[in-house]
Amino acid sequence: MSEEMCLQDLLESPAEKIIQPATGHPTATHETYTAHMKVTLLILGAPYSTQASASALRFARTLLASGHDIYQLFFYNDGVHNASNLIIAAQDEINIPQHWCALIEEHQLDAVVCIAAATRRGILNRQEAQRHNKSAANLLEGHTLSGLGQLVDACLHSDRVVTFG
Repeated sequence: MSEEMCLQDLLESPAEKIIQPATGHPTATHETYTAHMKVTLLILGAPYSTQASASALRFARTLLASGHDIYQLFFYNDGVHNASNLIIAAQDEINIPQHWCALIEEHQLDAVVCIAAATRRGILNRQEAQRHNKSAANLLEGHTLSGLGQLVDACLHSDRVVTFG
């Protein structure tokens, strides 16, 4: 099954509408359209441990190419490793964190990394590195450390929340 078909199945369900003539009677030539959607992606998998991150990245690209919006990318559990600038991909592999960065920058996406999950896994911004007396920060640009409240807010403001991992 293609990514476009999966995306279409996910997005069409309750948002599909039928355009009918003013009389209210459907005709043989009625049109359907899918409403514009705001989607939050919850990424739980590390870049090279599972397919979750790569699948989420492909899904995000397809979603944006289809004219929908991404309300938020939320990296949680091992998914926080997607926001580390210390990841080095093998020469024959794509650098998934760098591809996330490029997508975030190109589309000005809100990329939130769970602060509790990140600090447990050694992923810190400058402020957290100073607070915990660490010598360096390694959070990739374009990502923000924040709490689960951001995910709750994203769930409230999104038409769909899709989890990978």
